This record gives sequence, structure tokens and C-alpha cells, in this order.
Amino acid sequence: MNESAAVPAPAQPAPPRDRTRLWAAWAAILFVPTAVVVGVLTLTSDRASLCVTYGEQCGSALPGRLFEWSAGAGAVAFLVAVAAPAVRVRQAALAAQILAEGTALLVILSHA
Repeated sequence: MNESAAVPAPAQPAPPRDRTRLWAAWAAILFVPTAVVVGVLTLTSDRASLCVTYGEQCGSALPGRLFEWSAGAGAVAFLVAVAAPAVRVRQAALAAQILAEGTALLVILSHA
């Protein structure tokens, strides 16, 4: 009997788990409460408090187009990050999602 045939082959290490979908879901879930907190922060500015209290220095509403485009791009990037079969595509979509959501939050904050 050949002894080398009885020795099992070394086990292959498991490939690292891709958590891109999980991070994309967390980024999407946390976007709404973060936007609410940033919106409340803008209400604490001098201009916003003068507008609410005395009706003075009331500017225009939130720059809608930039916010809409960045929030929409974040939603599309989230769908790609969740649905794409390739890991590199999911990672790029996650980066785009975080960038788009960050831009939307900066639009809200810059309106203070």
C-alpha cells in the first residue's frame, strides 16, 4: 500500500468574504437619519433661526437639482452595489454611493 496516497491534500484557504453588499445597505439605511440630523443642524444656524423666528433673511429653498441628482445617483449606485455579480463593480458602486450620499449631505449642510 502506498502511504502517500493516504495523506490528504492541504486545504485551500477560504477566499475572503466580500461585504460590499452589507456596507452598501448600511450606507443606504443610515443616509436618511443622517440627512435628518444634518437638516436639524442647519436649523440651528443664525440665518435659519432668524427666518423661523422673525421671517428675515429667508433665502430660497434647498438647491433642489444638485440634491436630487446626488440622492438619485446614490440610489442607483446602491442598486448596482447590491445587484452586480462582479466584486469590482460592487466596490466601485459602493464608492460612488458613498460619494453621492456625501454630496447630498453637503448640499443640505451648505444651505445653513
